[in-house]
Amino acid sequence: MEHQLTPSYRPLYQQIKEALLTRIVSGDWPPGTFIPSESALSKEYGVSVGTLRKALDALAHENVVIRYQGKGTVVATHDTDRSLFQFFHLVGLNGERSLPISRVLIRQRRAARSEEASVLGLAAGEEVVHIRRVRELDDRPALLEDLVVSAIRFAGLEREPEPLPNTLYQLYQQRFGQSVAQAEERLFAVAAGPQDQRYLSVSPGMPLLEIRRIAKDLQGNPLEYRVSRCETQHHCYLNQL
Repeated sequence: MEHQLTPSYRPLYQQIKEALLTRIVSGDWPPGTFIPSESALSKEYGVSVGTLRKALDALAHENVVIRYQGKGTVVATHDTDRSLFQFFHLVGLNGERSLPISRVLIRQRRAARSEEASVLGLAAGEEVVHIRRVRELDDRPALLEDLVVSAIRFAGLEREPEPLPNTLYQLYQQRFGQSVAQAEERLFAVAAGPQDQRYLSVSPGMPLLEIRRIAKDLQGNPLEYRVSRCETQHHCYLNQL
């Protein structure tokens, strides 16, 4: 079956990329499955193999697909390792990474606060699922984390499964069909408040690192808003450029 592209002034490979992305989002090719070969897709869309390959490379750069030399292209999945190394940047002062262990403090459905609604593109007062948890590294509390997602897109997250897995992005994809493709983070220096003192075992006013993350889906729409406060006496934020 041939697919016709809508006339556009954008580069052809970008049009192909968006056409392929639409099929991934729609579920034609679920996470973990191989998509058709480059030659088959180039015939289907009536473009050269080079153009098709450039479109797939762009999707791979955005972590939507994974390219395997000699095997083909797979729609990316979120597993524990990928989520840890792609989205988790807190490490020990020696640079060593370890898997965070999470303890959930709050899991509730409530009305979105103004900042949350603005970030997630929700209407004022629309409901979100709010999760607060402490994350430990090397048996030491390292992060106090608050995250919110749309209660419509994640219906039932506030009550099941029980308990919540450590790697939420894998749950988002497998349970709710919502894939996190990218995230943007902003870092701030803040002073420890009462909640931080209680859950991170830090002194009043101790400097903390606050990370405000907006996780986005395959089409670049905000999916999750997460604010993490990080203890910095034993851990640091590592970003390898």
